[in-house]
Amino acid sequence: MYLGIDLGTSAVKTVLVDGAQRVVASGSRALTVASPRSGYSEQDPAQWIDATFATLDALKADHPAELAAVEGIGLSGQMHGATLLDADWKPLRPCILWNDGRSATECGELEQRWPALRATTGNKAMPGFTAPKLLWVARHEPEIFAATRLVLLPKAYLRLVLTGEAIEDISDASGTLWLDAARRDWSDAALDATGLSRRQMPRLVEGCAPAAQLSRELAQRWGMRKRPMIAGGAGDNPAGAVGIGAIGSGAAFVSLGTSGALLVPTPTIAANPERAVHTFCHAVPGMWIQAGAILSAASCLAWIARLLRAPEAELLAPLGTHPQAPSPVSFLPYLSGERTPHDDPDVRGMLDGLSHGTDRDAIVQAVLEGVAFALADCRDVLADSGIAITAVDAIGGGSRSRFWLSVLANVLDIPVHRFADGETGAAFGAARLGRLAVTGEAIEAVCTAPQRVETFAPDRALAQAYAERLPKWRSLYRPGY
Repeated sequence: MYLGIDLGTSAVKTVLVDGAQRVVASGSRALTVASPRSGYSEQDPAQWIDATFATLDALKADHPAELAAVEGIGLSGQMHGATLLDADWKPLRPCILWNDGRSATECGELEQRWPALRATTGNKAMPGFTAPKLLWVARHEPEIFAATRLVLLPKAYLRLVLTGEAIEDISDASGTLWLDAARRDWSDAALDATGLSRRQMPRLVEGCAPAAQLSRELAQRWGMRKRPMIAGGAGDNPAGAVGIGAIGSGAAFVSLGTSGALLVPTPTIAANPERAVHTFCHAVPGMWIQAGAILSAASCLAWIARLLRAPEAELLAPLGTHPQAPSPVSFLPYLSGERTPHDDPDVRGMLDGLSHGTDRDAIVQAVLEGVAFALADCRDVLADSGIAITAVDAIGGGSRSRFWLSVLANVLDIPVHRFADGETGAAFGAARLGRLAVTGEAIEAVCTAPQRVETFAPDRALAQAYAERLPKWRSLYRPGY
């Protein structure tokens, strides 16, 4: 048996997977995000531990035999978050999350301090990444910066609690701006530019490599027959790629989680930081991922559900399974600012085209279309990097909506494939990495593609209608507005 733990932004999800790669049990616990000021996004690391332990305690209660047989564990996690620990490895402040926009000024400063940043990391300095957050802390919370002895990403902090060791995988580390993406190692020049050194960084391993064993105390707590090995694991999107077998060239996929992304694995780096394309190391050795990333995807649907005080399922049901025409309303999904292609942490969302006749369905459809249009922006900047996408697989919570996937197929004008359990892709991918760390099997033998259960093909007339709408939608963007 193998266990996958996905430390997301809105929830911790766990899955138990057997030797035949069947999910035999799963669990989830919700997380909350604090926003003490506009543009700020933080989480208390204690939440991650409480939620993870709660899911595992529940699995022990309901599936004790299966949990007892776990041999390997994989971790997946939200990327970029800055978790600052003191000399006793205790958090000094809440974690500054991936969608926090406070460090825009520090991004420019970082690129001035280290002109080789883009060439070395494959990325442009943006507030979501980890390194600018540390410059912000140094400027605005100098006593905390001075006390910082270890900087971890969220899932690495979870691993620290589970094992007592500070270890990070290459894929997650590549989202910090401290990693030399080609060498797959920390860059001393990058660390020096933020006033840090390797002494404050965790040890690096590949995602499918053994990292550390679960502590004896926790193995006993969950009734495990032996201490499972914990793999390096992966950032959430690389883990999702492993979960759907996207480990080779050209296996494009779209993630509709709290944030969104359009991602393509590549055997070489195809960086385009000037257009805010992200370059990450893949969770498997010798591969990278090129991605266009948007800060708000399924979180936009959650937002409109809160605003209208209705469950998401209730909002989606009247829309059916596919659109008849574009909504007369347009929505900019920039609720937390935006990355690709704008790199604008200050821009905010918008509903445009409202009238007395606008109804709830038109607004909900516009929200889904706005996310799809933002992903069309990602498609186009990836094309500028020489990456042509002809079809995508969909993962993340948003992939449950057939209507949304139909919208996406028509906006992108390509087929979109759906899996039966696409929303658990990252946790399932993490379980696969946990298996590889134990068995040493060939990666391609384990990381196969699950069966697609449905394909959404674009309709010619509808795709043309969305293509005609896209320039108008793009014209609504105003920098910093």
